[in-house]
Amino acid sequence: MAQARIQAKASECPNGGKFTRSMSMAARSTHLLEMLDDLEIRVQTLRDSASALELEKESLIELIHSIQNSQDMRNISDGEREELNITAQRLMGRTVTVEVCVETIRNPQQAASLERATKMIDDILKKVMENMESGKNQLVSLYGACTSDIPSGPIDQKFQSIIIGCAIEDQKKIKRRLETLIRNIDSSEKSITLLENQKQKSAVQQNKI
Repeated sequence: MAQARIQAKASECPNGGKFTRSMSMAARSTHLLEMLDDLEIRVQTLRDSASALELEKESLIELIHSIQNSQDMRNISDGEREELNITAQRLMGRTVTVEVCVETIRNPQQAASLERATKMIDDILKKVMENMESGKNQLVSLYGACTSDIPSGPIDQKFQSIIIGCAIEDQKKIKRRLETLIRNIDSSEKSITLLENQKQKSAVQQNKI
């Protein structure tokens, strides 16, 4: 009797009472993996977009500084210069309020390499005001260690061994920082040269008088 009741219940279930699932475990796992793959693409896109915004912010700040220190700014009247500087300062104030931060994932070795690389750059910057030409040459040698292109000058081998140990994103940021520093020094050198030429011309004109 009992066996007959079991068979009757089994006959009421689809597939003869066999256990079925709407989605197999393998199919569900594959579906979840596909979702995570799609999310990984979106996460990388987010990081890339944020990194692009970081670059844009740096570029805007550098351009505003460049205009403020340009020769054209020196060749206008004091009133016009003051008005333009007020506009430049307003733009700078708005730019720096934009906070974009993309944290780089590092292991302890990469973090230590970044710290050493940053210290080398900072140590050179402390000496730039004392000897701008020497400081620039040192920064150029550091930059040569960061690029895959054939450098036009010497390479700092010690810095190269350190930079290799940094995370890829940190390598890019360090290279970008060095590029900006070298451009700024070039701009300062040109400004100093122009100022000296103006002084010489003024002295010549005064002597003629």
